[in-house]
Amino acid sequence: MNKHTMGYLLAVVAVAALLIAVVPGMLGGENPGGERPEEQARQEPVPERPGCAALGVAGVELDCLGAEAAADAPRELSDGAVTVVNVWAWWCAPCREELPLMQRLAAEHPEYRVVGVHADPQAARGAALLEDLGLDLPSFQDSDNAFAAALSLPGVVPVTLVVVDGEVRSVLPKPYADMEELERDVREAAA
Repeated sequence: MNKHTMGYLLAVVAVAALLIAVVPGMLGGENPGGERPEEQARQEPVPERPGCAALGVAGVELDCLGAEAAADAPRELSDGAVTVVNVWAWWCAPCREELPLMQRLAAEHPEYRVVGVHADPQAARGAALLEDLGLDLPSFQDSDNAFAAALSLPGVVPVTLVVVDGEVRSVLPKPYADMEELERDVREAAA
């Protein structure tokens, strides 16, 4: 091996060692107290939000985002009503645009029960987004993606589900910007 090749290999090894030492700290972001930023965010107080009428949706039990479930809340609402479930995250730009449309769907269609599922460990940020948007849409908190995993949902947000009596009738993995399209898709899935 010549000097040039040996120098190149040593440089590659040195850069790799530096990346191995530095990148995890940058990504994990340990602070002097030893907590990672996402752990700190999980501990942030969540503002009070509207309560959820059940302990879960589509057969998955979830906490209610910013509210305690009533002691007599059923495990799931299974009264034949159509439940529209919007899976979203606080950092998702299409979700930010779509959430007001979900609120409007709930207001204009009382025959549908419309709820959100915040799919991110940072509940306080999810509740803050709803507050910023002026929305009172009841939402569940899914800190560990149990909802998506249990239902084999695509790994994207937003995604909308149409659920009847606990059974998922349709998974709609696309952002909605048009009320007529949303109404049509929900109506067709619920039929």
